[in-house]
Amino acid sequence: MEGVSADFAPPRRAPRVNRGLVISVAGLVTSVLIAVLTVLPAPYAIGAPGPTFDTLGDIDGKPLVAIDGAPTYESSGELRLTTVSVSKAGDRPFTLGRVLRGWASPAEYVVPQEAVFGNPGEEQAAEQEAQAQWITSQESATVSALEALGHPVPATMRVAGTIDGTGAVGKLIVDDVVIAVDGVDVISYSDVSRAMDAHAPGDEVTVTVTRGADTVTESIVTIDDGSGGALLGVWLDPVFDLPISVTVLIDSVGGPSAGTMFALGIMDKLTESDELAGAKVAGTGAISADGDVEPIGGIAMKMWGAVNSGADFFLAPVENCDEVVGRIPPGLSVFSIDTLSDAYVAIERIGAKDTSKLPTC
Repeated sequence: MEGVSADFAPPRRAPRVNRGLVISVAGLVTSVLIAVLTVLPAPYAIGAPGPTFDTLGDIDGKPLVAIDGAPTYESSGELRLTTVSVSKAGDRPFTLGRVLRGWASPAEYVVPQEAVFGNPGEEQAAEQEAQAQWITSQESATVSALEALGHPVPATMRVAGTIDGTGAVGKLIVDDVVIAVDGVDVISYSDVSRAMDAHAPGDEVTVTVTRGADTVTESIVTIDDGSGGALLGVWLDPVFDLPISVTVLIDSVGGPSAGTMFALGIMDKLTESDELAGAKVAGTGAISADGDVEPIGGIAMKMWGAVNSGADFFLAPVENCDEVVGRIPPGLSVFSIDTLSDAYVAIERIGAKDTSKLPTC
């Protein structure tokens, strides 16, 4: 039939199919896929609940947090710092299948290795920084605990640098020592914090420093710190004159996020009252020397770690609440904290079995 469009051509007969061959090939492909998922290393990092440590407890018969220079008292409860265990394909032979399970688990997270460990060559530097933060957090915990209990800790407030674009540039220099703000002498780190809390962004603040043999007073206009507070624009490196010595027997943890639970442990040990009355409380949060509880990473895994360790209550930084909502493990009561004082009130009320007025996320 000449002139007939191909659209109307009669269909060709389909070739016969060997069903057994198709099934065999499909099975082979599936087997290969399973094998790949089983043995192929995946370039991801997996975060999971890590071990917890009771800051009121012992390790091999020695107190995890040992205090020298002041009397200490026993507690009947637990204050557990929580951690996240992070592994990568190069350290542990987990596979793509393991990655998929991590994605599906509410107690884990999966991210590209570079997001946690950095590019090749940067990992060692990141580990060193985490260790430095761990050591600094112990000092901040000690200072904040003592000051929360009404024992100011004298400090030398050395200027370590100024922040570009702020009013402090060109007025304060490295190695200046801050001795007064707005004409009021500052003795402790918290004195500086309280002085700044009295100001709003854009206010002019007078700062008096010693510079070598001279005393210099400068007027500095503050800027917004990003949350409505006044920022002076100077990095301070305080040197504290601690009246007690605190030794921590953990060397396998890095980063600053255990600071709040350390501070609570120190406060509990230094006070005669049994705040917890047997309660098991876990938590997290970095701590500044002036008692501000700061947000941390991995809070979902830390809540699961708390449950795994038998804790019934969890203290979470208020700034982490958006990550807490909808992710709380069954059986765990979570309370939000913004300062060390908030956290101490929380453990007292938990011990008294009166938590109805404690803030939650």
